Amino acid sequence: MIDDVAREDGLVQELSQLFDVTVVGGGLAGVAAAVSAARNGARVALVNNRPVLGGNSSSEVRVWVVGGTAHGAQKFARETGIMGELFLENQWRNPEGNPVLWDHVVLDLVRAEPNITLFLNTEVRDVEADGPAEDRSIHSVTGWQSGSERLITFASPVFVDSTGDGLVGFLAGARHMSGREDRSAHGEPWAPEVADDDMLGSTILFYTKDAGEPVRFVPPGITKDVVAAGIPIHRHIDTAMNGCDYWWIEWGGQLDAVDDNERIRDELWGVVFGIWDHIKNSGEFDADTLTLEWVGTMPGKREYRRFLGDHVLTQQDVLDQTRFDDNIGFGGWSIDLHPPGGVYSDAAGSMHLHGPGLYEIPFRSLYSVNVSNLLMAGRDISASHVAFGTTRVMATCAVTGEAAGAGAALAARYGVSPRTLLAERRDELQHALLRQDASIAGVPWRDARDLALAAEVSASSELRRLAAPRSDAGDEDLVSLADRDFGLLLPVDPRVDAVSIDIEAAAATTAVVELWSTRNGLNHVPVDLIDRREVEVPAGHGTIRAEFAYAPPVACTVVLVVRRDPVLSVRVAHEPPPYGVLGLLSREPGLTTGQPQTNAWSAVELRRRAPRFAVEPETDAYRPSQVAGGLARPFDGPNLWSSAPIAGEEWVQLAWADARTIGSVELIFNDDVDEDLVNLHHHRTPFIAMPELVRDYRVEARIDGVWHPLVHVEGNRRRRRVHVLDEPVRTTALRVVVEATNGADAAMVVAVRVFAPEV
Repeated sequence: MIDDVAREDGLVQELSQLFDVTVVGGGLAGVAAAVSAARNGARVALVNNRPVLGGNSSSEVRVWVVGGTAHGAQKFARETGIMGELFLENQWRNPEGNPVLWDHVVLDLVRAEPNITLFLNTEVRDVEADGPAEDRSIHSVTGWQSGSERLITFASPVFVDSTGDGLVGFLAGARHMSGREDRSAHGEPWAPEVADDDMLGSTILFYTKDAGEPVRFVPPGITKDVVAAGIPIHRHIDTAMNGCDYWWIEWGGQLDAVDDNERIRDELWGVVFGIWDHIKNSGEFDADTLTLEWVGTMPGKREYRRFLGDHVLTQQDVLDQTRFDDNIGFGGWSIDLHPPGGVYSDAAGSMHLHGPGLYEIPFRSLYSVNVSNLLMAGRDISASHVAFGTTRVMATCAVTGEAAGAGAALAARYGVSPRTLLAERRDELQHALLRQDASIAGVPWRDARDLALAAEVSASSELRRLAAPRSDAGDEDLVSLADRDFGLLLPVDPRVDAVSIDIEAAAATTAVVELWSTRNGLNHVPVDLIDRREVEVPAGHGTIRAEFAYAPPVACTVVLVVRRDPVLSVRVAHEPPPYGVLGLLSREPGLTTGQPQTNAWSAVELRRRAPRFAVEPETDAYRPSQVAGGLARPFDGPNLWSSAPIAGEEWVQLAWADARTIGSVELIFNDDVDEDLVNLHHHRTPFIAMPELVRDYRVEARIDGVWHPLVHVEGNRRRRRVHVLDEPVRTTALRVVVEATNGADAAMVVAVRVFAPEV
């Protein structure tokens, strides 16, 4: 419903629009919320106060998007779902990390959804809400769209506040927190003894380029004397740094990020130009031909209001990996807190506290405790200041946005509050998220509508041998263990009796070999010691073979550890190991916080390189039945079907005892969620399409004993594909035939889901 009325002066229009869900805020949390709600059938208004989407990741601010992978510290942790779509599409279209092109990757995602109406340059300034303090409800929000001179009112039964600063919730009277809670509030060791108003500050970034000829720099009047302020003493500056390398240009943590926004911007501008003045004019740098290419014009905010939900996520939830029955997504960034004084502090620019792996986020942290139809997404969710130190990063914000959007759509559909939705339809909410491949770890797919759950699954072949044997090519390196431990992450299904590692010993030695549990599927580093062996190793080339006879009650992952030894080296090939296997090296110096830390073990040096190893006996970890139900990402194992090394076409088949009518087929392929992708220039990934992704494939149905093609795709580069058939098909069997991958030597399929025609 649209009501368009012109005012008497003919210059300003008032519009009222009715939607199912109104999302305010167009950062990645808001984008994910809007897309998720739209895909779940809601008519969505996405209202953003800027001319571009993406928030702090946009070309206006240019912060790279980080999240669960923690720049590679976490393993198998990249987000899937909507954030995953953005990562993969940007990698295809914009591998150089151009921030302007990133804007349009995000914009195209939104504009592809017919259920979304987008309102850019629209600043919400009024919220109509009523009810007692403990039970309020929002009726509408009103925003001013400056360029078109329109005052627009958005009415809907459910609202999502993804503004970052929490403007909508604040105006609606939602209970909120700000500043730092004291230690007694949640029992958090990292909280201060006494509560205060300090927060993380804001940042303005800058880009540089080499002009190829000498360029002068005449500092503007706002320029700060950074040498007098001591900044070069406490912060590293060099000419190779650019953009987010200067994340530590931070200030305003002891001010009000909203009330003092203009002052904070001016101070940050002064620091940026002061740093550039120091680089160009101090004589300490070789910077004659360097020039400023871009300086941000608005502060990238880190922290402001956090709303109170039915659960406040805490430091303990993050580090102890609390398991929630209303788990809607995961995070993996460290608890990352900065000194309130920012760039003028003599303390380190950030403090990081790492847990043993990923952590879960509950739906109860995504809706307001006292505004019945308000959901939160992004950095304003219900978390303590300490826990906010990890939930605030943008890929994790998008995870909460996807869940909030799905929850908002379902709440609107059933005419209930988010709290009631959780109480009455928790499984439906989680299945809605799982169906769109959202970033949820450890929640199995059990939707009874999926015909695949009743099928018998088989395949053309199956990877059975967990090994990377030595080849005749000799393309290997020796990785010394003189000052670091070696780890090998392995799936165990159903058991591991012995592991062999190819080594080189400069002299005879006794190798110490240990088997460690990762404790739970959220972890991929050694946490609990299972057993220990000492193996005599003669000098020269040889093999360490350690026997363990370990048979866990359920499938899991373990880490084989070979302790450092001054004479030992491990043989490593320039080829990837079987998916789900990672070579790890301990970091130096050792990290000691009293608990296992995921960043204590690095997989970077051995990324896509296979230590020469073999596991006894054969494994069931890649069995074809895993494409029907179960988990759709690594969690206590790879959770996918993998063929043996490809020899022609490979296929996975679903068969039913009785014929079924099929209306759609949904596929999830392996896109290697251990590959750390970013939107901007933190690092480059060499693949525009992940090698593990199936590239060319067919979907076929067996009718009267003959296979008939239903779908044929060439050049696939996406993880999730949805195929709605033109006409329903009655069949007793369906198969996915893999013709080619994007580079991997095995066909891998995570999930095949089959649905009857929609009524």
